[in-house]
Amino acid sequence: MADNKAYTSAQKFLHWALFVLVVLLYALTYGEEFYPRGDPAVDAIWRLHISFGLVLAAFVLWRVALRGVKGAPSLPAEMSGPERAAAKIGHFALYALLVAIPVLGILLTWFRGDALSFFGLFTIPAPFAPDRATARTVRELHELCANGILIVAGLHALAALYHQFICRDTVMARMLPGDR
Repeated sequence: MADNKAYTSAQKFLHWALFVLVVLLYALTYGEEFYPRGDPAVDAIWRLHISFGLVLAAFVLWRVALRGVKGAPSLPAEMSGPERAAAKIGHFALYALLVAIPVLGILLTWFRGDALSFFGLFTIPAPFAPDRATARTVRELHELCANGILIVAGLHALAALYHQFICRDTVMARMLPGDR
């Protein structure tokens, strides 16, 4: 672990950008429910969902690379062993879900027989034939992971608030914008 007291500004940017992207992607998913089946708006929503999902994938790769290179600030000395273990498990779960969700989304798109389109700027065709049964399974896994990240991120946020307002330590300050 790094000896610094805060994450780098790039790590902070990616943390909050990923948070915003996850919320946006979830909102887009449920935005289609406001339109009748077959409405062109539904197709537009899914194109946006896929495009922002690709942004999420790129940011996750960047974040994982930065974490590997820069590490993470040391946890406060007063944190207990179980708290440290919970922090490691929680971060591992967040990273695993952040990797799995876009990978499954890409596979889902391809198994449906669709090309990946990035805001209409370019497309990546499916490298294999459509398979409805596989697409259905991948969709269920994608949805499970998407719901899982809401739970894990919610627990992550509660832990940060616990450290900020109950423990009054520096855990949350390490990820807040600005120099800390």
